This record gives sequence, C-alpha cells and structure tokens, in this order.
Amino acid sequence: MTIGTFGKIGASLLLAAAMAGCSSWDNMSHRQKAAVTGAGLGGVAGAVITNGGILGTVGGAAIGGVIGDQVGKNR
Repeated sequence: MTIGTFGKIGASLLLAAAMAGCSSWDNMSHRQKAAVTGAGLGGVAGAVITNGGILGTVGGAAIGGVIGDQVGKNR
C-alpha cells in the first residue's frame, strides 16, 4: 500500500467517525452541529488538497471544526 492509499483510508475513517457522531444529531445545539459539519468538510478538503495526506486530513478537520464552531456561535 502506498501513502496515498493510507491517506484515503484515513479520510474515509474520519468521515465515518464524523457521521457516527451525527447519530445524536437531534440532541446537539446549533453550534455543535456547525462544528461537526465543519470538521467533516474540513477533513475532506484537507484530504483533497494534500492528495490524501494524513496530516492534511486531520489538520483540515481541526481547522474546519474550529471555523464551524465560530460560525455556529453567531446563530
């Protein structure tokens, strides 16, 4: 397996973990929902930008989660 394959698997696992977190979606506040959505989108964007790099995927998820949290705070 190549590094790219591991990155794609990592991105898939991150997305699956984000979706598993959505199982309690009804009990979440708007801010929490925005953070989860931001983390999922950020992880995918980081994976695309770095061609499946693990650090890019995790970094994108972290940054996306923070941005989503801040955007959700204003609502």
